Amino acid sequence: MISLALVLGSCGVQKFIPEGEVLYTGAEIHTSTKKDVKNLKKIKAELNTLLRPEPNSQILGMRLGLYYHYKSQKKNPGFLNKWLNKKFGEEPVYFSEVDQERVEKLILNRLDNNGFFYSKVVSKIDSTQKFAGVAYEVDIIRPYEIGTYQIEKDTLPIYKAIQETLTKTALKPGDRFDLSLMKFERERIDNDLKQRGYYNFNPDFLIFEADTNRYDTKKIDLFLRLKKQTPPKSIIPYTIDSITVYPNYTVEDTIVSNERIIIEDIGFVQDEEFFDPRQLKPYILFKKGQKYNARTARLTSNRLSSIGSYKYVNIQFTEKDTTTKDGAGSLYADIYLSPLTKRSIRAELQAVTKSNGLAGPGISATYSNRNLFQSGETFSITGDFSYATQLSGGNNSGLSSIAGGLKTDLVIPRLVPFSTSMFKYAVPKTKISLGGDILKRSQLYTLTSFNTSFGYTWNANKYVYHELNPISINYVNLADTTEEFETILDNNPFLQLSFEQQFIAGLNYTFTYNELVDNKKTFPIYVSTSFDISGNTLGLLSGNRKTVFGLEYAQYAKADIDFRYYMKWGQEQTVISRIYAGWGIPYGNSTTLPFVKQFFSGGPYSVRAFKIRSLGPGTFKSDDDSSSSSFFDQSGNLALEANLEYRFPIWSYLKGAIFADAGNVWLTNSIEIDEDESTESRELYQELMDKGTFGSNWARELGVGVGFGLRVDIQSFVIRLDLASPVRVPYLPEGERSRTPFFDGGSDNLILNFAIGYPF
Repeated sequence: MISLALVLGSCGVQKFIPEGEVLYTGAEIHTSTKKDVKNLKKIKAELNTLLRPEPNSQILGMRLGLYYHYKSQKKNPGFLNKWLNKKFGEEPVYFSEVDQERVEKLILNRLDNNGFFYSKVVSKIDSTQKFAGVAYEVDIIRPYEIGTYQIEKDTLPIYKAIQETLTKTALKPGDRFDLSLMKFERERIDNDLKQRGYYNFNPDFLIFEADTNRYDTKKIDLFLRLKKQTPPKSIIPYTIDSITVYPNYTVEDTIVSNERIIIEDIGFVQDEEFFDPRQLKPYILFKKGQKYNARTARLTSNRLSSIGSYKYVNIQFTEKDTTTKDGAGSLYADIYLSPLTKRSIRAELQAVTKSNGLAGPGISATYSNRNLFQSGETFSITGDFSYATQLSGGNNSGLSSIAGGLKTDLVIPRLVPFSTSMFKYAVPKTKISLGGDILKRSQLYTLTSFNTSFGYTWNANKYVYHELNPISINYVNLADTTEEFETILDNNPFLQLSFEQQFIAGLNYTFTYNELVDNKKTFPIYVSTSFDISGNTLGLLSGNRKTVFGLEYAQYAKADIDFRYYMKWGQEQTVISRIYAGWGIPYGNSTTLPFVKQFFSGGPYSVRAFKIRSLGPGTFKSDDDSSSSSFFDQSGNLALEANLEYRFPIWSYLKGAIFADAGNVWLTNSIEIDEDESTESRELYQELMDKGTFGSNWARELGVGVGFGLRVDIQSFVIRLDLASPVRVPYLPEGERSRTPFFDGGSDNLILNFAIGYPF
């Protein structure tokens, strides 16, 4: 293998290698064992990480980075060679830099750490005139195993505490000797002791001793004890003697205030009341007289930070006394809370362009008060206004829309009206929202809506997030409809019925599991699922009536799930695979889902090779794209979607992506058409049902597209530009749906998507 690499690697750079130097081509490890060894592949992979130095990289046997470096060293290298070297060049790695003896020692040391004592390593050089590599032959013998694991006996109280932690140990008799597990064991014991009051303990105070004097020579007895030089204050537990909270602290403060309020042994110091102590006290999980607990202190910091009123939270523990008669120490606990600016106003000027040809300016302004009633409540008012006009020509020319809205939110950092004592990781929040929106589309209609909700949000742990809205009400009013729009409704029964359901009242719940918050995970996953039900309670209250307050209310159940799997490697390189599915079932009053609750496909956050919300249902497609009817989204009550995207860095804040998308929406229920409906309306309905109903051929009805994109990513603020092209167009005749992307298809072959943020 090495000889083959030498031949391939000789292409292109051999003539540049200086006289007296030999280019290093890399190393290989070959293992041999007399008996089967468990996890040999994993051990070999670990040994491969010790091979130093790294040789110059290769692509199809060519060392391009090294080639660019050599070319740039010429007397007149030229601009292109200089630029290629700056972006991709690599300094040469010569064989003279290889220290075989050191690598052999590293391999033997790593084998010893894994229990393979007395293994052997021999290195061999494989070389030609200008290239050389190394092969390390490793003879791995049967590993040593743990015979027994116990703690040395001692009268100190800490030994009893350590003994109690051993029930959770990962070191089991019969397991292979593994130094990394022993290091983990010390850290685990230290973490456990920190929960038992041992404030000054450190894992380095623990030492393992191994005894190999057994009749069965491949067994090791492990003994755990404290080092003799362990400081006395590290082996005694500490108790919290006092707790003082500073709810309005700044770094510049010199604390001289005597204004101290005591609530359940906790002192609150603030010149004037910034935060009600009675509301702040439940966030603090430790109490006076309790033993120090690192986990409780960390959770308390998380809870205080989650209020939303504080910029940072600093909990400091200070030793009061370490020589008490009962063999315990005392701690002062001081909690410094630095507030955010209480009131703020934020304004945003936006420029929006959409795949359906609408473009125009927008403005948004938000006023926030982060401590409205001196108990951490965040009150915000957001107003927005936007104008968009149709840029495409034909009959669509001149179409425009004006949108505006006003929304208020009150977020209370506790569970109203219930107790929050059961929540340890983070305190749940109660959110009350009230808002209204208006959308006026020229030549079509005016749509006004009012919405209100009452619900809760909370983090169960680092990865899990819940949102429950037991009350969610939405009222939609369609007005100022034109004759053209009325004709559209008459010809489209589904669209007509979806606009008739004006009152939506029910509950919704969302569960999210998100490993992306942990930057150390190489293969994080993201799962979000939601459930939305409307009309049940109203059905019970209204009896046989189908209206409430004179309005017909919608009845449906809807659920969806979004699953994503991320594979990260190298410098900001990621492959993301995503699957999305959603289904809504109308019942009772409803024969279709309300328009705002239906599923759509196509656009910058969906199947990017198709215009926004233009796919489906099934193979259905509006015959007249030039009319204002194309202003309407094509929708369904069942959605399926899959995406695959490779993201990579280009230069500084500029990132690139290559992607493939597939998806569509379908109908799963039919409606009855009145006998007095026009022939045109009946024909359209029949076509909609024939082409849009979900069936066994659903996979053939997926819209599929590929593309590439550029993104400017500045500290998580992302401006995205994606160019996509269809591979499969579901609304074309059966034998004509496949296309060659970027070449076939005419005017709708290229779709440019401009968006803010990543699609997923």
